[in-house]
Amino acid sequence: MDFLQRLTAAAWAVTLELAPWLLLGAFVAGLLHVVLPPGFVRRHLRGRFAVTRAVMLGVPLPLCSCGVIPAGLGLRKQGASDAASVGFLIATPQTGVDSALVSGSMLGWPFALFKVVAAFVLGLAGGGLVDRLGSTQEVTEEAPPAGERPSVREGVAHGVDLVRSIWGWLVFGIVTSALLTVLVPTGAFDDLGVTGGVVAMVVMLLVSVPLYVCATASVPIAAALVAGGFPTGAALVFLMAGPATNLATLGVVRQEFGGRTLAIYLGTIVFGSIGAGLLFEWLPLASHAHAHAHAHGHGLPTLLSAVLLLGALGAFALESAWLRLRARRVLEEAQVIGVDGLTCNGCVRKLTGALEGTEGVESVVVVREPEGRATVQGAVGAEELRAAIRAAGFQPR
Repeated sequence: MDFLQRLTAAAWAVTLELAPWLLLGAFVAGLLHVVLPPGFVRRHLRGRFAVTRAVMLGVPLPLCSCGVIPAGLGLRKQGASDAASVGFLIATPQTGVDSALVSGSMLGWPFALFKVVAAFVLGLAGGGLVDRLGSTQEVTEEAPPAGERPSVREGVAHGVDLVRSIWGWLVFGIVTSALLTVLVPTGAFDDLGVTGGVVAMVVMLLVSVPLYVCATASVPIAAALVAGGFPTGAALVFLMAGPATNLATLGVVRQEFGGRTLAIYLGTIVFGSIGAGLLFEWLPLASHAHAHAHAHGHGLPTLLSAVLLLGALGAFALESAWLRLRARRVLEEAQVIGVDGLTCNGCVRKLTGALEGTEGVESVVVVREPEGRATVQGAVGAEELRAAIRAAGFQPR
């Protein structure tokens, strides 16, 4: 019983640290979605200094590796160079306003700012190397998307979708951080030393490169390790290399850009993150990160934000369970059509509404992971469904 009480208390403490900054990041993400005009990002990734502009625009975007691939490939399809696209793919998933704010709260602002600068430098380096050494392939350029600026309501929905898309990883991060806090004694890693720190960085690479690691949700895990004496440089490697890589991302980069560009992409992240970790350990910033971990008071706004976050996580969990149950019931007598272009939960809602509005459709379940697909039940033909999918702006497989 004592263990469960300590685990619950640790999880609540992590939530208190995480919630206000995560919600602020979601708010800023929604604000950017409303303020930036349609096609703004794509229009600024051509010509001279394209890599620099791609990295500068990508750093604040709240995209993990699950969302940055379609975004980066979309930029390339719109005419961005390979170099600009790769720079965007390297820098963007490591940062984001939500990740930066949560990192600053839980690991100290020097750590968070260093991570942002390191991601920016790695994006420039990777893009620059692709520009000089990578193979450039011809890409059909499309016109920038037209349309009105998103409404405030759409901005709010965008911010909510940001949290919805990573709710499972947030729960995993909070629980794992709480377990580490309870099970790992304070100072357990203090005796690693310089050599041990390098070994820890390599271990972090081996763990994080092949797996999906969410930039924001993994911060509590890194903070718990640092609180136990884990080298902050190794935690930095974990937070840089993990979000920027996973097997799916590497496979897409290989397919779309070629083997040489993949080698540049992976080499930049691997050697760049280790270099950044060693530099951070050498600078007088590492001890500052230790001092700032879980070192904030909690007023009423923090308590309210934690309650709001927990309520949202519970709602998203119930929503996910209901969708799975509904999909299981519908699947027996339904048509299943693969769909390309589902990059966010907003796309899921858009396609769901379009299919539900098709005559003869009784029920619709649209999912975007692991592969986008629409499960439709009703007296409607496959060609009609495919036409409705195309009309909504997506591509049936």
